[in-house]
Amino acid sequence: MSETIFLGGADADGAGTPDDAQSLILKVANRHGLVAGATGTGKTVTLQVMAQAFADAGVPVFAADVKGDLSGIAFPGTETHKAHASFTSRAEAIGMGPLSYHPAPVIFWDVFGEKGHPIRATIAEMGPVLLSRLMGLTAVQEGILNIAFQYADDRCVDDPDFRILDLKDLRKLLAHLGEPGIREEVSRKYGNVAPASLAAVQRELLVLERAGAESFFGEPALELADFMRTTRDGRGYVNILDATKLINSPKLYSTFLLWLLSELFEQLPEIGDPEKPRLVFFFDEAHLLFTDTPPALLQKIEQVVRLIRSKGVGVYFVTQNPRDVPESVLAQLGNRVQHALRAYTPMEQKAVKSAAASFRPNPAFKTETVITELGVGEALVSTLDAKGTPSVVQRTLIRPPASRLGPVTDAERAEINKASPLFGRYDKMVDRESAYEILTKKEAEAAKVAEKARLAAEKEKEATAKAKTAAKAPAKGRATTASRSRRMTPTERATNTAATTISREVTRYILRGIFGNMKKK
Repeated sequence: MSETIFLGGADADGAGTPDDAQSLILKVANRHGLVAGATGTGKTVTLQVMAQAFADAGVPVFAADVKGDLSGIAFPGTETHKAHASFTSRAEAIGMGPLSYHPAPVIFWDVFGEKGHPIRATIAEMGPVLLSRLMGLTAVQEGILNIAFQYADDRCVDDPDFRILDLKDLRKLLAHLGEPGIREEVSRKYGNVAPASLAAVQRELLVLERAGAESFFGEPALELADFMRTTRDGRGYVNILDATKLINSPKLYSTFLLWLLSELFEQLPEIGDPEKPRLVFFFDEAHLLFTDTPPALLQKIEQVVRLIRSKGVGVYFVTQNPRDVPESVLAQLGNRVQHALRAYTPMEQKAVKSAAASFRPNPAFKTETVITELGVGEALVSTLDAKGTPSVVQRTLIRPPASRLGPVTDAERAEINKASPLFGRYDKMVDRESAYEILTKKEAEAAKVAEKARLAAEKEKEATAKAKTAAKAPAKGRATTASRSRRMTPTERATNTAATTISREVTRYILRGIFGNMKKK
């Protein structure tokens, strides 16, 4: 394997000679890089050239394919392609020798599982910081999410299955924390859980689900070792993430790639400066990573970029303008390929000056002027030497790609996927017991207990009512009998009336005689 990868050479009509080859030394390729330039200036072709060159050197590559064009790297270029003649003349101009075509070994990935192997992470792996960025939470709402994660971690001590793996786990956990008794307990232990803030997090979670994130969170989660595969003949696989759909959700796209970087940083051991990188990571549309990024998160990104090179990982940002990358990160990008920039507005002119100032000057030309004059496929190149010192910037024709330009067809993609060493490994989602199932089960048990208590209370109430009814029944019976015994027939009633009248008249007669007040006739 070569110790360098060939990027291109000077045009015979330019500032140098055909012998001024521009190469990237593999030993310093983990010190990161930048590929920049306006739309249509050749960034994608440069990305394809570099990715395949790394793969041929035995270095696995990860790259996001935002437009779908990078997928052609899986097939060899052809002499019938419309660019073949210009590629042949360019190869001759830069002293490259006869142009030959060959493909790179490719594994396709897709967050949505439509154009490649599904690629997933668990909610627990993503963590509250990145998840908060993904959901656009405020500091207070991020605090609620941190409490939810801490609550789950503490529950895992007693119940290892209490994990937050997918969105339904998190949704169920947030609803659980909102229950009055639980919320008061959690507030005392971890901090105030305001119902309004909790509801806001739940709403943002719903937005995240509608954006398509549900297919990303879950298991089987990605194993990073699958990104670092090599073929039997020692070439590195080019892992291409199809981002043609994912890019429509910019926050999901950038947060996902940032998560990948952080996972590499956390899991890979320190190896210092290896003879060649363990993995090269191309971050296309890099400006999305830094848009609306909180200062605290930006510091973490800077830390990851600064330290991940000691893990043997090289990170290459691909963007339209170097100013899209913060100065703190830009300062760590030692290998640079700058395609043309336009300078129509004062802001663009300022960007050109800034880009020119980042290169080690070449006395043969004025860098600021050349940046605006570069043609398609031409770039200013400066790479690190063996001691880590930036080389003098050179005006360079980027070498032609050995693989096909343009996207693959659906049939060709299906053929590559079927032949993949990972075929069938990630295709089917697994839903094992986690926080959702545990909480749902406990809710069902609590509901059963409550139902039993309700039925017992109803039975007791019914028994009490029957006892009261039974106690009243005899008295009511006697009253009815007495009432019935006082009922008389009409003859009895007439006889009784006559006897009563006679008795009353006799009584009155006797009384009158006694008191001496008999009526006078």
